[in-house]
Amino acid sequence: MIPLDQAVVARLESHGEKFELLVDPDLAVKFRQGEKIELEDMVAALFIFENASRGTRASDEALNKAFHTTDFSTISQRIIEKGEIHLTAEQRRMMIAEKRRQVINFIARNAVNPQNGLPHPPHRIELAMEEVRVNIDLYKHLDELVKETVKALRPILPIKFEELRIAVKIPGDYAAKAYGELQSGTVMEKDEWLKDGSWVCVVRIPAGIQTEFYETINRITRGEGEVKILKQVY
Repeated sequence: MIPLDQAVVARLESHGEKFELLVDPDLAVKFRQGEKIELEDMVAALFIFENASRGTRASDEALNKAFHTTDFSTISQRIIEKGEIHLTAEQRRMMIAEKRRQVINFIARNAVNPQNGLPHPPHRIELAMEEVRVNIDLYKHLDELVKETVKALRPILPIKFEELRIAVKIPGDYAAKAYGELQSGTVMEKDEWLKDGSWVCVVRIPAGIQTEFYETINRITRGEGEVKILKQVY
């Protein structure tokens, strides 16, 4: 459980009653967005309150009336998912700014300008979002926010999501290191070790990180790696 001084109130009103829970604001928001978080990791007390500031617990009668159960886990999840999480203005501002940054970075890494095949710089995406006044809903999942943002941006910013299939050949001296980095940073379709000790593979990457990918290969192999684009995957 979290310390009381780090908790905020999550409140749900139902059947004429108020039900409150003391939660970690960051974890509660992430849980509401769909992340898997253990309940005990995000609450400060294993009680459902009628008034948390006074320490008044909700009665079993009220719980049964509103939730048809007194089970703490069931009720807590319902309060976090459906209720209001009382964030301070600063907490809300910081969380929205972080979520906006995630949306911008996702688009920059995974989308390109179909007119030239190049990724949009994050700053350009951010300015376009400001121009069309994209609002970030703190409680929505990143995937949903990206879809809404792209739909809003397309009238003023051409965007296409695509992947690249790339064949890579790494000399034997650098193969072991390259294998670890590429396996963790790409979708690897196939790979093979050649008789001379070199390693070849075919990977998929977001088109927006093409330049970053080339720089990684050059860094690992000191410029000796070979890269060839096979095709674009839309």
